[in-house]
Amino acid sequence: MHNPVLVVPLGRFYRSTTCFQSSHDIIPSSPVSLAPTVPAVRSGAAGIMAEAMTKLAFLFPGQNSQYAGMGRDLAEKFPIARRTFEEADDALGFSISKLCFDGPEEQLKLTEFQQPAICSVSVAALRVLQEQGISPAYVAGHSLGEYAANVAAGSLAFADAVRTVRQRGRFMQEAVSPGRGAMAAVLGLSSEETARVCSDAASATQSIVSAANFNSPEQTVISGDAPAVERAAALCRDRGAKRVVMLQVSAPFHCALMQPAQDRLAELLRATEFAVPGVPVAINVDAALVSEPAQLREALIRQVTGAVRWVESVRLLIAQGPAAFVEVGPGKVLCGLMRQIDRSQSCVNVEDEASLEKALQSTGHRAQSTEHRVRKSPELRGCY
Repeated sequence: MHNPVLVVPLGRFYRSTTCFQSSHDIIPSSPVSLAPTVPAVRSGAAGIMAEAMTKLAFLFPGQNSQYAGMGRDLAEKFPIARRTFEEADDALGFSISKLCFDGPEEQLKLTEFQQPAICSVSVAALRVLQEQGISPAYVAGHSLGEYAANVAAGSLAFADAVRTVRQRGRFMQEAVSPGRGAMAAVLGLSSEETARVCSDAASATQSIVSAANFNSPEQTVISGDAPAVERAAALCRDRGAKRVVMLQVSAPFHCALMQPAQDRLAELLRATEFAVPGVPVAINVDAALVSEPAQLREALIRQVTGAVRWVESVRLLIAQGPAAFVEVGPGKVLCGLMRQIDRSQSCVNVEDEASLEKALQSTGHRAQSTEHRVRKSPELRGCY
């Protein structure tokens, strides 16, 4: 599926896609690792902390982490963020910044707008971090977030990324007729058992259903033909799942039904230039660190029908020994998933000025002088 995110606090279901969050922190996301380039020499305890915090992992969220108003604070406070939104507007030929800042929420839910909107906010937050002297040692993103991760690594130009993800969303939406597909979040059943259930349901219904997102040890999202997904959901309950939630999605992402979208996206991506990344990218489809441009391109193609191996990707990054993880972009979905995967890891998010300052404190960095910021709301081109 795309990189959608379903948030379910205290039984209320808000966003729906590949990620799921409840009062038990059930949610999806994407991981990344970065290395700060700030001066290493500092005095006292601050110097010790700065030296320790030399390797960070940045995580870039996927679909359904969006909300009306996202990115506005960054654009108002940081010129680099404002310029990022202007670049996105120019690349797309319409004001994605206005949609991010003002909504409407219903239009933001449409995948062809949601994907470039989230990508734009994530890259704006990334560039603000980089302006503070913090750059990645490793990067990763949950489904859609892998595009922002490639931008962070230097393997994909931002304008190319934002144009591509808009088409990606359109291709995915058009791949399956309305009502044919479905998705469900399975909670409290092992990923292995969930995969077996999908195989049994596919055989019984002679249709498609498979695991789409391995979001945490306690949460797997399944995707496919609606009758097969419903059959699998019932079998999961019978086999001990704590909860199975049918998701309100526009298409069945990350399954074989997305093959038409993958074929169309492949043509687009193979005409797009990829560079050697400055840092390794942890790719979803293989849960592997990749530094070869052709492999990064093919990973973005294969992920359309392939499962998001988030748990393995995060554990791979943890094995590299980052001092902390930073979720770069709207929301805290990835930090929530991190708590389910490994509670010993430190994870903070950056989506506005307040969260940026908190993240800088947590990672032992100091904010740049306020001379680099805009204290009064500037005229934002295309924002109103």
